[in-house]
Amino acid sequence: MARSRASAKKAGTAFERLIADHLKHELGIEEIDRMPKSGALDKGDISNVRDSHGRLIAIECKNTTKMSLPQWTSQAHIEATNYAAHLGITIHKRHGTTAPGNQWVTMNVNDLIKLLKAT
Repeated sequence: MARSRASAKKAGTAFERLIADHLKHELGIEEIDRMPKSGALDKGDISNVRDSHGRLIAIECKNTTKMSLPQWTSQAHIEATNYAAHLGITIHKRHGTTAPGNQWVTMNVNDLIKLLKAT
């Protein structure tokens, strides 16, 4: 049975909260939180995440059984531009696994290189 719009929204919100709280706890950065909704210029779902060089990372969260990796990667790139972030990534639900640290992260290789480079 397919989810209703309301249950999908609730599941998405809960997943965003789970990931934001996990990042906040593991990185020790109190400012990490769910991103306030910003209308047409979406900036991602989690705010105030930075790489080891202090550069902002736009994070899009997905809690769905149907993976759409090309669309999600494009969405993360658009959100990174809107957020003036260094890059955008997607964190998506690994169904059957509740531990936030065991969820999936998707990015392309060029984004990985950007993340690992010092400049």
